[in-house]
Amino acid sequence: MYNLEMTLEQIADVVGGEVLGDKNIVIKGVSGIKEAQEGDITFLANQKYYPLVEKTEATAIIVERKIRNCSKPAILTDNPSLAFAKVVNLIAPASRKPQGISNLAFIGEGVKLGKNVAIGPFVILEDDVEIGEDTIIYGGCYIGFGTKIGKKCLLYSHVSIRERITVGNNVIIHSGTVIGSDGFGFAEVEGVQYKIPQIGTVVIEDDVEIGANVTIDRARFDKTVIGRGTKIDNLVQIAHNVIVGKNCLIVAQAGISGSTLIGDNVIIAGQAGLVGHIEVGEGAVIMAKSGVPKSVPKNTRVFGYPAKEEKHAKRVNAIVQRLPEIYQELKELKRKVKEIEVKLT
Repeated sequence: MYNLEMTLEQIADVVGGEVLGDKNIVIKGVSGIKEAQEGDITFLANQKYYPLVEKTEATAIIVERKIRNCSKPAILTDNPSLAFAKVVNLIAPASRKPQGISNLAFIGEGVKLGKNVAIGPFVILEDDVEIGEDTIIYGGCYIGFGTKIGKKCLLYSHVSIRERITVGNNVIIHSGTVIGSDGFGFAEVEGVQYKIPQIGTVVIEDDVEIGANVTIDRARFDKTVIGRGTKIDNLVQIAHNVIVGKNCLIVAQAGISGSTLIGDNVIIAGQAGLVGHIEVGEGAVIMAKSGVPKSVPKNTRVFGYPAKEEKHAKRVNAIVQRLPEIYQELKELKRKVKEIEVKLT
């Protein structure tokens, strides 16, 4: 898939691993375990795919340290997935990034730009925007007045960050994302919906990555917060006044309603939906397609609609899957009971 020319020993030095087998084997490429060919190095991060070790055509494989009897030359590491990512980074083609300030960008009054900032064509920086050093903004982005973006951030094309938003350092935001749009707030008066002003802000802390076409609404009065180190997948909706803790994972098409509090290290899987004004405790896991109507205790896994504790939800689901058989058994029992009643009378 990619071209590489390193010995197994050299690769092990890069990833901090231990060679099992011939350390002088030359690796010429990297690929997935199913697609790998002779000369490639691949990796195994999930034990359920261990049978593929015997089937793969890869010359070498990166595995966990506890695996000592691999049939192929291997590199033993603490985290095979991370180690493989380091190898891929050695040969990944460099993307073409904007250089300097394009003369097609609009720069408002009072804008402050740090050292080595790069701004592509058709970017709009409204008045009093601040951009930290080494930040890169691709073409077509919009940054509203008074917004502050930290150091070493990367904004891909067509990101919109509205007024008075704060973005920390080392933040990556992918194309089409909108940060700081109005919260969904309306008051009904005599059958007519009146808009409630949304005058708060959004704070994106350091080391956050936000996928494509994500929407994060500004708070009604205070702030919507995305905690440090949190990673958000594509097509996620985060409503006004939501507080997301540190190091959370929020997967595609999840939706979080207003004023919900998410603890640190929470995982919200794909298409999960959370009502507003609840709390999800630290370390909790919301499984895919779950509908969460109430608060979730810390370190709890929930599943289903409405979401219940995982083991209970799976027992309920198992019974639901057997409803046709249970219904037939119930009909038979009713028939037998009726026969007995007739005989008794």
